[in-house]
Amino acid sequence: MLNTVYKDAIINRDKMLSILKGPKFEQIIQKARENWVEFTPVKEEVVTAGIDSSFNNTKFQGIELWATTAVSIKADGEVLVDLHESGLGSDTDLSRIASKMEIDACEKTVDQVDLVLMDGSLHSQFMTRQSALDAQVVRTMKKRDNVIFIAKTSNTKKQFEKLGSLAGDIFYYNHVTNNPGFSKLFVEKKYGSDKVISSTFVRLSDSTPIIKLEFLGEQHGEGDIKSVMNKLYKTSIGGYPYALKLAHNNCKISDKELAKMVSLLGLSNEIGSREVLG
Repeated sequence: MLNTVYKDAIINRDKMLSILKGPKFEQIIQKARENWVEFTPVKEEVVTAGIDSSFNNTKFQGIELWATTAVSIKADGEVLVDLHESGLGSDTDLSRIASKMEIDACEKTVDQVDLVLMDGSLHSQFMTRQSALDAQVVRTMKKRDNVIFIAKTSNTKKQFEKLGSLAGDIFYYNHVTNNPGFSKLFVEKKYGSDKVISSTFVRLSDSTPIIKLEFLGEQHGEGDIKSVMNKLYKTSIGGYPYALKLAHNNCKISDKELAKMVSLLGLSNEIGSREVLG
């Protein structure tokens, strides 16, 4: 079955890729090329911290054992903030709890470092699910104006939608060049005047993946982008900030670790716990 699928994919490769690129591919690429600014960052001595969160859960007999963590960690490995919470319940909004913990960690970090890197997208913080946290996000980011959101992947299709783009914006910038640089700022005001998001796609060094940076407010310019790139450059590996990689590794809650919690809490002796431990 799978062999047939693979063969069909190979046979129809050109047709499939032509659909992905769309009829206006070259026109979009030209626009992306016009938006791209060549810039090679230089190492700047600053202290950065990465913030990320994680959550996991397992269910048995209608009850859910859950755990969430959030960590703020410097690029040298020093942990600045370590937050964690767990419990038993049902229908717990773990995503919201984790987001709140991320913001709390950020609030505790802004005065300790030069630059705070939040994993993910500012858009997700301003969507309906997280709307109750908006005021805290805005207040924290405005305190020293040293917080940015960074995403390794992006599905946004805003910059070239008028040209009929089919793929995400990042797809077209990846086809423009392999050189370091950034795209011109793209400003979105759909969340309100106090929640304007300015974003740019950035490549820190030759042939590394593009990442997306998001700032709060529309007052930012190319000088701000270059400054952030300089600050990120020294402690980035493979084009990605090492502090964020450390944050991800330090906060991740694996199924194995959750199984340990089950055992430590004595839940492994409860009827039905075989399902928990797999």
